[in-house]
Amino acid sequence: MMSRIKFYLTLLIAKFISLAIKFLSKTSGTSFVGLMVLKFYPEFLKDCTKYINGKIITVTGTNGKTTTSGIISQIIEKSGKKIVHNTKGANMLTGIANVLALSIRPFKRFNCAVFESDEAYLSKLYDYINADYLLVTNLFRDQLDRYGELDTTAKKIQDAINKNPNLKLVLNADDPLVANFNTNGKAVFYGFDEVKFANESYISKAPSELFHCKCGNILKYSKRFFAHEGHYYCDCGYSRPKPDYKAYVTVYPDKLSLEIHNKDKIYNFDFNSVGLYNAYNALGAIALCLECGIEEKFIRDALINYQTIFGRAEKTVLNGHNTIVQLIKNPTGASEVLKTIDKSSNILIVINDNYADGRDVSWLWDAEFEVLSDVKNDIIVSGIRANDMALRLKYAGVPVNKIKVITPLKSAIEYISTKTEKESNITILPTYTALLEMNKRG
Repeated sequence: MMSRIKFYLTLLIAKFISLAIKFLSKTSGTSFVGLMVLKFYPEFLKDCTKYINGKIITVTGTNGKTTTSGIISQIIEKSGKKIVHNTKGANMLTGIANVLALSIRPFKRFNCAVFESDEAYLSKLYDYINADYLLVTNLFRDQLDRYGELDTTAKKIQDAINKNPNLKLVLNADDPLVANFNTNGKAVFYGFDEVKFANESYISKAPSELFHCKCGNILKYSKRFFAHEGHYYCDCGYSRPKPDYKAYVTVYPDKLSLEIHNKDKIYNFDFNSVGLYNAYNALGAIALCLECGIEEKFIRDALINYQTIFGRAEKTVLNGHNTIVQLIKNPTGASEVLKTIDKSSNILIVINDNYADGRDVSWLWDAEFEVLSDVKNDIIVSGIRANDMALRLKYAGVPVNKIKVITPLKSAIEYISTKTEKESNITILPTYTALLEMNKRG
């Protein structure tokens, strides 16, 4: 009885804190309410599961968590179910507690929950929540100052998997680290078979990780789609697992088409997004939703009418200019985003090194900013590490007279939105905390 009273009191406190934040700073925040909630009642997340009557789906990995969980959520909503989802991408315990505290009502129940989880916090989340599904997107180098090497990140995820013996895994077969999780036979795999580009595509020259087989030899590739994603094998006989969901992908300038083979069925979907990396996100989401028994028509409808999620190819209007916002945070993800941008647009790059971004910005030197060497207009660089970004662009071949440093983000946005020609578009490439600051400013 006391725990129930404390739970409801926690919900009430959360509402008051949220109202105060809105009143004082004109934003609802993404984690502060959750931080206060967990300090007041550490068992809050465990009690929240009573309000979820259906499946609990979790998504983790280095890149694509927010987009993949967003696709899944939109598909489930199309099927008519009520869901709770940490839409803004705040994926530590505080962010998940935040969305639950502001969504739950005493007599309200959800049919499903979709939680994006930071790789390092997944095991902690499973201390409170028994998930039904875990989708793992990929594992790339990301914020080494926080997580260390890739095998360290993989171990954190494996530790989480080990806590829940009934967990059903949906894994990217094309990523050798992801495909090698110990699944206890409760996993389905997804992957690409062929990729075609409707127009000539930029060929990636970004460095890729070298992975070793259990026998000690370096893995070889018969096909490589980007970075270390592809069809890998070893001379000892080991090879990539056969995908349960095999996709033939066509990349268009304004959409993606996927032909997916699963057992004796073939599905065809168009996805309203761009970039090969988003084809992986869509394929993983489709595989999971089909595993959950969601009808094909709901999946198709959601993909065609997909609404971008918080800075992931998010389209908006800035002072009359069509603007696209694309989060960048590590070399592989940034390189793939750079391949998709309109080089005739006006570009703003915002680099911060706050804790949530990762303090180590050496990743800028591994990302393929050489793609921007022939941009049409000036590139504005902003943020705490604006000068580092300017130096990187200089060595990438961008003419120095086209690089303009405006460190304060507010000033940079005002400049690019007022100095840009009336009919021109704007592209903004922020790191995570810069994206949050932009969202706060509206």
